[in-house]
Amino acid sequence: MPLALATDYNPGSTPSGNMNFVISTACIKMKMTPEEAINAATINGAYAMGLEKTHGSICKGKKANFIITKEIPSYGFIPYSFGNQHIDKVFIEGKEI
Repeated sequence: MPLALATDYNPGSTPSGNMNFVISTACIKMKMTPEEAINAATINGAYAMGLEKTHGSICKGKKANFIITKEIPSYGFIPYSFGNQHIDKVFIEGKEI
């Protein structure tokens, strides 16, 4: 069964929208691999919201929402270094913000 990861950002019980923390916690506490956690936060999250046809992965015809990181050893490095800022650029609908 596919698992989706997300934040439940609200000021009362979960005052964080930090997806880096969510992915890191999934790897550390739920024993997910980095690949499983990143998939759960992207394509599986889009599917859970009914957006899998337009969001959640980098494919022709989908919204171009993605990040570019600074140089890192591999994507597996991301969850285990969540206290550091590795994002270099952010693109929403193909435009750098």
